[in-house]
Amino acid sequence: MKVLIRFISILISVVLPFFLLMCSIRMLLNPFFLDYEYNLPNFPADDFGFTTPDRLKWGKISLLYLTNNESDDYLGTLKLDDGSPLFNQRELSHMLDVRVLVKAALKAWYGVGLFLFLSLALFWRTNNIKRYWQAVSTGGWLTLGLIVLMIAGVFIDFYQLFAGFHAIFFEGDTWLFFTNDTLIRLFPEKLWSDAFIYLGVFTLISALVCACAGRRLAQRK
Repeated sequence: MKVLIRFISILISVVLPFFLLMCSIRMLLNPFFLDYEYNLPNFPADDFGFTTPDRLKWGKISLLYLTNNESDDYLGTLKLDDGSPLFNQRELSHMLDVRVLVKAALKAWYGVGLFLFLSLALFWRTNNIKRYWQAVSTGGWLTLGLIVLMIAGVFIDFYQLFAGFHAIFFEGDTWLFFTNDTLIRLFPEKLWSDAFIYLGVFTLISALVCACAGRRLAQRK
């Protein structure tokens, strides 16, 4: 049992950064983020004609597509007011890739959440609850280190960070588009840089809570 507890403790610390990061990502995968972002006074206007209401309409539909139960080809059925397709084939292919990635990540997040809960129950039943909170604290500190590096990357060279992320998860240059493509018009670079910053801040706060609260709980008699 001691070996199992030690192994699970290490696993808790290792998976906690992913769990906390996904908590923040799930928060941002909501229409309220676009409501806030598109209405910022310094948010860049669309040079090709989308108004803020247009962006809110199409942006929310596109965002919800990543997590809802619509068919994979749903975005391909959407038309602009002039009857032209909202997205071209290259954009549709990328959005499907993103959807597959997001749904897989969410399933993994649910699984990790279940693992953390079951581990808590196991550690409590076997009188190892302090070890659980020690592992949570360690995972919190590990997350803090990773997030500090990410935030630093945003301010040092956001494009390289953004490109590196896409190089890991997407094939070749399938994620690159022209400035007049709908995806760029709906989701310009400022939105992404802001999203990375919010993602970092939210995760930083939750990691700090885990690191400090976990240590305090582990020290309780």
